Amino acid sequence: MAKLDVQATRMEMSHLSDQLSTAKRGHKLLKDKRDELMRQFITLIRKNNKLRKEVEEEMVNAMKAFRLANASLNENFIEELFILPAADVSLEMAKKNIMSVSVPIMNFQYDEDFLEAPLEYGFLNSNAPLDQSIEGFTNVLPKLLELTEIEKSCQLLSDEIEKTRRRVNALEYMTIPELEETIYYIRMKLEEDERAGVTRMIKVKNMRND
Repeated sequence: MAKLDVQATRMEMSHLSDQLSTAKRGHKLLKDKRDELMRQFITLIRKNNKLRKEVEEEMVNAMKAFRLANASLNENFIEELFILPAADVSLEMAKKNIMSVSVPIMNFQYDEDFLEAPLEYGFLNSNAPLDQSIEGFTNVLPKLLELTEIEKSCQLLSDEIEKTRRRVNALEYMTIPELEETIYYIRMKLEEDERAGVTRMIKVKNMRND
């Protein structure tokens, strides 16, 4: 590790010692932050994986039912059924702080009556697979919206973990070793100059005695 290009003086050594102390404190704080971010991230990832598995399973079942319905019903009837949105969904965004990371709190607003009766259509032209499909897609909506919030939070935490990791590594493997090596060099240089000064004084004293 290369030392810093500084003058070998006691004042410079004192200044670098202060920098080293600050760097070590910062390194500890950043490591603590990284560890806590990792803990929060792992908790969210576990929740995300569980919820995603549920959402994917329900979406697959709903899609299978829709394919059966689509194969047996009039195509024009299905197009008319889905041509207009059944409900409006609005989004209100807020934020919460996790270790200085602003993660979203997404408040989705939609008519809860929609979950009870998502679409109005006559049962004469429909069949059981279509009913199952619509019910499946409707029931998965709240989980899908929750999954959106969790995955965005995971993404933001992941980015912050990576930035914090790089800063920890920079301090641990570059800044702190450079400061320690430079301080050691200055200390050795000052001790060497001190020994050289003592030697000169002894020589001068001996010359005077002669």
